[in-house]
Amino acid sequence: MKYKFLDELKSDVIYEAYGKTLKEVFENAAEAMFSIICEIKKIKPEEQEEYEFKADTTEDLMMNWLQGLIAVVDVEQKFYSKFDIYEIDGHHLKARVNGQPIEPELGKTVVKAVTMHRFKFEHLKEGYKATVSLDI
Repeated sequence: MKYKFLDELKSDVIYEAYGKTLKEVFENAAEAMFSIICEIKKIKPEEQEEYEFKADTTEDLMMNWLQGLIAVVDVEQKFYSKFDIYEIDGHHLKARVNGQPIEPELGKTVVKAVTMHRFKFEHLKEGYKATVSLDI
Protein backbone atom coordinates (compact mmCIF):
# COMPACT_ATOMS: atom_id res chain seq x y z
CA MET A 1 0.00 0.00 0.00
CA LYS A 2 1.35 3.43 -0.97
CA TYR A 3 -1.07 5.60 1.05
CA LYS A 4 -4.55 5.79 2.59
CA PHE A 5 -6.84 8.64 3.60
CA LEU A 6 -7.90 8.77 7.25
CA ASP A 7 -10.38 11.60 7.74
CA GLU A 8 -11.91 14.01 5.33
CA LEU A 9 -13.09 17.02 7.23
CA LYS A 10 -14.39 20.13 5.56
CA SER A 11 -11.17 22.02 6.27
CA ASP A 12 -8.53 19.26 6.37
CA VAL A 13 -7.55 16.08 4.61
CA ILE A 14 -5.42 13.63 6.56
CA TYR A 15 -3.54 10.71 5.06
CA GLU A 16 -0.80 8.22 5.81
CA ALA A 17 1.94 7.53 3.26
CA TYR A 18 4.11 4.43 3.46
CA GLY A 19 7.44 3.30 2.08
CA LYS A 20 10.07 0.67 2.66
CA THR A 21 12.70 3.39 2.05
CA LEU A 22 12.92 7.14 2.62
CA LYS A 23 12.73 7.64 -1.14
CA GLU A 24 9.53 5.62 -1.38
CA VAL A 25 7.69 7.28 1.53
CA PHE A 26 8.54 10.78 0.23
CA GLU A 27 7.40 9.92 -3.31
CA ASN A 28 4.19 8.31 -2.03
CA ALA A 29 3.42 11.29 0.22
CA ALA A 30 3.70 13.62 -2.79
CA GLU A 31 1.57 11.33 -4.95
CA ALA A 32 -1.15 11.18 -2.28
CA MET A 33 -1.17 14.97 -1.95
CA PHE A 34 -1.44 15.48 -5.70
CA SER A 35 -4.31 12.99 -5.87
CA ILE A 36 -6.18 15.56 -3.74
CA ILE A 37 -4.99 18.56 -5.77
CA CYS A 38 -5.72 17.19 -9.25
CA GLU A 39 -6.89 14.26 -11.36
CA ILE A 40 -3.41 12.75 -11.04
CA LYS A 41 -4.08 9.83 -13.42
CA LYS A 42 -4.91 12.33 -16.18
CA ILE A 43 -1.80 14.48 -15.70
CA LYS A 44 0.72 13.92 -18.47
CA PRO A 45 4.33 13.82 -17.17
CA GLU A 46 5.52 15.82 -20.20
CA GLU A 47 7.51 18.58 -18.44
CA GLN A 48 10.25 17.92 -15.88
CA GLU A 49 11.50 20.19 -13.11
CA GLU A 50 14.26 19.55 -10.55
CA TYR A 51 14.02 20.68 -6.94
CA GLU A 52 16.17 20.48 -3.86
CA PHE A 53 14.98 20.69 -0.26
CA LYS A 54 16.87 20.78 3.05
CA ALA A 55 15.91 20.57 6.72
CA ASP A 56 17.32 19.87 10.18
CA THR A 57 15.22 16.72 10.70
CA THR A 58 13.57 14.10 8.50
CA GLU A 59 10.16 15.24 9.75
CA ASP A 60 10.95 18.82 8.73
CA LEU A 61 12.25 17.58 5.37
CA MET A 62 8.90 15.92 4.69
CA MET A 63 7.11 19.14 5.63
CA ASN A 64 9.44 21.24 3.41
CA TRP A 65 9.06 18.79 0.49
CA LEU A 66 5.26 18.83 0.53
CA GLN A 67 4.94 22.54 1.32
CA GLY A 68 7.49 23.30 -1.39
CA LEU A 69 5.47 21.33 -3.94
CA ILE A 70 2.33 23.28 -3.00
CA ALA A 71 4.25 26.51 -3.62
CA VAL A 72 5.49 25.20 -6.97
CA VAL A 73 1.89 24.59 -8.09
CA ASP A 74 1.10 28.24 -7.37
CA VAL A 75 4.28 29.69 -8.89
CA GLU A 76 4.80 27.41 -11.89
CA GLN A 77 1.08 26.84 -12.52
CA LYS A 78 1.64 23.10 -13.03
CA PHE A 79 0.13 19.85 -11.79
CA TYR A 80 2.50 16.94 -11.17
CA SER A 81 1.97 13.20 -11.47
CA LYS A 82 5.44 11.63 -11.30
CA PHE A 83 7.92 12.09 -8.45
CA ASP A 84 11.45 10.72 -8.65
CA ILE A 85 13.70 11.38 -5.69
CA TYR A 86 17.20 10.58 -6.87
CA GLU A 87 19.13 11.70 -3.78
CA ILE A 88 17.92 11.62 -0.19
CA ASP A 89 19.08 11.37 3.39
CA GLY A 90 17.34 12.56 6.53
CA HIS A 91 18.21 16.23 5.93
CA HIS A 92 18.35 16.75 2.18
CA LEU A 93 16.65 15.60 -1.00
CA LYS A 94 16.89 16.20 -4.73
CA ALA A 95 13.96 15.28 -6.93
CA ARG A 96 12.67 15.36 -10.46
CA VAL A 97 8.95 15.99 -10.77
CA ASN A 98 7.01 15.61 -13.99
CA GLY A 99 3.72 17.12 -14.95
CA GLN A 100 1.95 19.57 -17.19
CA PRO A 101 0.56 23.11 -17.12
CA ILE A 102 -2.61 23.47 -15.07
CA GLU A 103 -5.85 22.82 -16.92
CA PRO A 104 -8.80 23.88 -14.73
CA GLU A 105 -10.84 20.77 -15.62
CA LEU A 106 -8.06 18.59 -14.15
CA GLY A 107 -8.09 20.41 -10.80
CA LYS A 108 -9.86 18.97 -7.77
CA THR A 109 -9.12 20.66 -4.43
CA VAL A 110 -7.02 23.70 -3.62
CA VAL A 111 -4.54 22.72 -0.93
CA LYS A 112 -3.45 25.77 1.04
CA ALA A 113 -0.81 24.21 3.28
CA VAL A 114 0.57 21.23 5.13
CA THR A 115 -0.33 21.65 8.80
CA MET A 116 1.18 20.35 12.03
CA HIS A 117 -2.22 18.92 13.10
CA ARG A 118 -1.55 15.16 13.50
CA PHE A 119 1.59 15.50 11.34
CA LYS A 120 4.05 12.73 12.19
CA PHE A 121 6.98 10.94 10.57
CA GLU A 122 7.87 7.47 11.85
CA HIS A 123 10.62 4.96 11.17
CA LEU A 124 9.01 1.56 11.71
CA LYS A 125 10.39 -1.95 11.62
CA GLU A 126 8.99 -2.49 8.10
CA GLY A 127 9.89 0.96 6.75
CA TYR A 128 8.49 4.47 7.12
CA LYS A 129 5.11 6.09 7.68
CA ALA A 130 4.18 9.75 7.33
CA THR A 131 0.89 11.09 8.65
CA VAL A 132 0.08 14.29 6.78
CA SER A 133 -2.65 16.87 7.32
CA LEU A 134 -3.55 19.26 4.50
CA ASP A 135 -5.44 22.52 4.98
CA ILE A 136 -7.92 22.77 2.11
